[in-house]
Amino acid sequence: MNIVSIATAASLIDQSERTLRRRIVDGSLTRLEDESGSNRTMIPFAAIKEQIVIPVVEEDLALIAEADAGRAEAQNDLALLFLSHDKPRSALYWLELAAKQDYPDAMHWLGRCYLEGNGTLKDDNLGLMWLAKAAAHGHAISQVQMEAMRNSFITNK
Repeated sequence: MNIVSIATAASLIDQSERTLRRRIVDGSLTRLEDESGSNRTMIPFAAIKEQIVIPVVEEDLALIAEADAGRAEAQNDLALLFLSHDKPRSALYWLELAAKQDYPDAMHWLGRCYLEGNGTLKDDNLGLMWLAKAAAHGHAISQVQMEAMRNSFITNK
């Protein structure tokens, strides 16, 4: 992997895209032309490699490239990598991208983040909404959790 989008670079080094754009303007960060025709701002991976906020091993490079390309499963897996290194804000970015593509596992983890206030303000409504969506898309754990809540509600009536 030689280049990543500015959004991916921002996530990897936990800085805003705005900060990265400033660094491009002041010359401290190189910008490359996007040869794919998508008109995205691209950053050489080597320019940010030393600033990445989680340990990245060789196998993770393909995962990052796939997530950057928009593959929901890779976005979810990259989010879980960020969560495992206590970087929930970056994880939320990737979970939201994958969840918007109807990826059930990402919906489940996004729901948990909202319910626990992990990387975001705690929001039970959003958390339950994402768990319910994950359950509706066949996520087994979310289905069990929603069923338990339904049974609890019926029992407590």
